[in-house]
Amino acid sequence: MSGQDVRNIGERPTGTFTTDQQGRAVPSDNHSLTVGGPDGVISLTDTYVVEKLAAFDRERVPERVVHAKGGGAFGELEITEDVSQYTRAAVFQPGTKTPMLARFSTVAGEQGSPDTWRDPRGFALKFYTTEGNLDIVGNNTPIFFVRDGIKFPDFIHSQKRLPGSGLRDHNMQWDFWTHHPESSHQVTYLMGDRGIPKNWRHMNGYGSHTYQWINAQGERFWVKYHFVSNQGVEGLTQEEADQLAGQDADAHRRDLYDAIERGEFPSWDVYVQVMPYEDGKTYKVNPFDVTKTISKKDYPRIKVGRFTLNQNPLNFFAQIEQAAFSPGNTVPGVAISPDKMLMTRVFSYPDTHRHRIGANFADLPVNYPHFAEQNSYSHDGPMRYTFKSPAVPVYAENSKGGPHADPARANEDMYWQSDGEMVRAAATVRGPEDDEKRQASELYSEVMSAEQQDMLVNNVAGHIGDVTDDGIRERAFQYWENINPELGSRVRQKWAESQG
Repeated sequence: MSGQDVRNIGERPTGTFTTDQQGRAVPSDNHSLTVGGPDGVISLTDTYVVEKLAAFDRERVPERVVHAKGGGAFGELEITEDVSQYTRAAVFQPGTKTPMLARFSTVAGEQGSPDTWRDPRGFALKFYTTEGNLDIVGNNTPIFFVRDGIKFPDFIHSQKRLPGSGLRDHNMQWDFWTHHPESSHQVTYLMGDRGIPKNWRHMNGYGSHTYQWINAQGERFWVKYHFVSNQGVEGLTQEEADQLAGQDADAHRRDLYDAIERGEFPSWDVYVQVMPYEDGKTYKVNPFDVTKTISKKDYPRIKVGRFTLNQNPLNFFAQIEQAAFSPGNTVPGVAISPDKMLMTRVFSYPDTHRHRIGANFADLPVNYPHFAEQNSYSHDGPMRYTFKSPAVPVYAENSKGGPHADPARANEDMYWQSDGEMVRAAATVRGPEDDEKRQASELYSEVMSAEQQDMLVNNVAGHIGDVTDDGIRERAFQYWENINPELGSRVRQKWAESQG
């Protein structure tokens, strides 16, 4: 399976003469057909000119609302350890090699924005497995700003641009963050020394959410994915990032492409934290709250394998811009969890692709399951180009020999034990160690070095310096004082010093 170059699927052969989209030879690449001589009006009967301009007018698709600016590459996942006691998924069995695609991106930046804005980085992986495509869609941080998907559109709106001026605005960023103290852990990461990666190769990745693994005996486990860079983890200071943004807005995209062209193939070791199913009900921190991490002291990381990126795309638009990921793309032995952000993403991601690329986005070669059968009864719709034999019926159930559901093969592992009344409430807080500000405070006081603490204070004070609303600024100071009194005091003092 690993020997096939999945980039070539969908590639058209190059001929010696120009044709239109119907394969017909065209008379000229340079001159349209005019009536009455070279200075006459262009004839509507010049179908090639009409086709060429009409195609040009439509050659962009809407950019992603989130993670619009990015890049990626193809590679291979190799499983070097035995984790079969935790999952029966074929992709994670010892010695398995699986072709894959990775896409990295900023979260809030639009197409054309600098790669070096202070922003989390998307870390999306697609594995073309023998059981269908498996996607792991996370970030370069193990946590996120909000824990319930109902808040996600509001969060993104606050990080984007004002509707009137079209400008980004620190007032609304801090207005949102200070109204949602659950964001404190992620904002501490964002303002710290890892807030702006040096490049995509020198950053870790995380599945962020908690997922399920299920073994051959039906035993369930909760897992967290960690992708540890073998290039090391390096960041940029705010000054370095600002300078680079002016010099090369595509610095991260260029770095990955050039490294692979040079034969310097970046790789990441794959680890998981594994929590027994029952522990998920009683652990001191809610494992389904994506604003929290699970302690590596309690559940150490277990090595799974390594993935390496060794092939650049042959066509950026077809294979990166049209790549469609979803955390709902699971395989037998892998499933989601009752994480509210995860459950809403399972809906939102494919819904976005249907709007952005079209109803048949999964038919595109980069998204198609290359090593598993596709026997769906879905048919027709715009841009449909895969189809079944006319003898195969288009409905289920049927008596004509068409495909039928096979419960033994189905991935019903996605379902977990759930009971009780239906409520609208925040995720359960399980005690003092599950406080929404505790892990942010520990990140500052117990994990960061003195130098990293200084950088955090400088970054936060500098960011708040662009807040012009006095009330929001005061809430921002209180936000940090509530996280850690010493940190909050230092931020307030540093800002005051900057005011002269």
